[in-house]
Amino acid sequence: MNSSRDTAQTLAANDLPGNGAASARTLLIWGICVLLLITVGAIAGFIPRHHHRETLRLTTRDLAVPTVTVVSPVTGKISVAPQLPAEIRAFTDSPIYARANGYLKKWYVDIGTEVKSGQLLAEIETPELDQDLAHSRAELKQSEAALELSKTTAKRWAELVKTASVSEQESAEKQADLALKTATVEASRAAVRRLEELKSFARVTAPFDGTITARRTDTGELIRTDSGRELFHLAQTRTLRVYVRVPQSAARAIKSGHMAELTIPELPGKIFKAKVVRTSGAMTPESRTLLTELEVDNSEGQILAGSYAQVQLMESSPEAPITLPSNTLLFRTEGPHVAVVGDQGKIELRRISLGRDFGPTVEILSGISASDRVVLNPPDSLVNGMTVRLAQAEKQ
Repeated sequence: MNSSRDTAQTLAANDLPGNGAASARTLLIWGICVLLLITVGAIAGFIPRHHHRETLRLTTRDLAVPTVTVVSPVTGKISVAPQLPAEIRAFTDSPIYARANGYLKKWYVDIGTEVKSGQLLAEIETPELDQDLAHSRAELKQSEAALELSKTTAKRWAELVKTASVSEQESAEKQADLALKTATVEASRAAVRRLEELKSFARVTAPFDGTITARRTDTGELIRTDSGRELFHLAQTRTLRVYVRVPQSAARAIKSGHMAELTIPELPGKIFKAKVVRTSGAMTPESRTLLTELEVDNSEGQILAGSYAQVQLMESSPEAPITLPSNTLLFRTEGPHVAVVGDQGKIELRRISLGRDFGPTVEILSGISASDRVVLNPPDSLVNGMTVRLAQAEKQ
């Protein structure tokens, strides 16, 4: 009974006007709380989705920029010029022939003899030439005697013309005879000089300093100037000529004054310095080579003329080429290219000239420098101006 009474009192109290206002405020507070909860929930759901969208946008943008790996050209070793076969010849190589007919009286030098210019090599007996010379000298004396008589006669007749003792015609004939005798004397003297010159060739002398490399005569042998047979062979070997045929690929680099190294198989470890003195100036059509002449000092006599040798030409200012990996090349219709990354990450396609192919690497003759950054394994889609990202920067 008491509990029922208390409940009734409470309900009655709630029905009062003041209690109604408190209930409205409570409902408002609950409404605001619910609205805040809804707002917080909406914000809490929007932020992750926005972050996800931003992340996706950035990722998509990053994926749109290709990532490449770059390498720098490597300076290779200076290429060593190949050794080329060469032929060594004497600086001056001359056969010595006889200019006078006769018999070899005596020879004074043999093969291997070092001779000086003007040194006597052999003597030839010239009996026929001696007779011809004696006959010419006698004729010269006759001509000189006739000339003296003609001079006297012409002078006398010139005096007689003044007294009209002889005719002018006769005096003119004597003057003409004097001129004829004078010409005859000059002809006789020329004949004597010619035979004396031939007689001087009976003494065979060396025309220059050198070495006797061959003797093709002996004492008592008949010497005929028209036989075409040489008596001696003389070679100047203090300085030697070296002839080498340079391939077309290296011909343009050959200049007068360039140095070279000469080696001979029979002299291992010996290197002789040679100098380029001249070239033929034209390629040989049969071999596509350039005939090049060098000179080498042989004052010590270590090199034999006529020997086979090998020559290694040295460039005046050799430059080491640069090389790149083979997988950096792009083959286009215009020729081989490489992709170079600039400072702003922009791609620049450059046409290059290829040199020797070493397999993993190739020699680059032109188009890039050692400081360039070249794309490794470049895709065919690369074009000029494309922006790329370096793999090294991505890792950092």
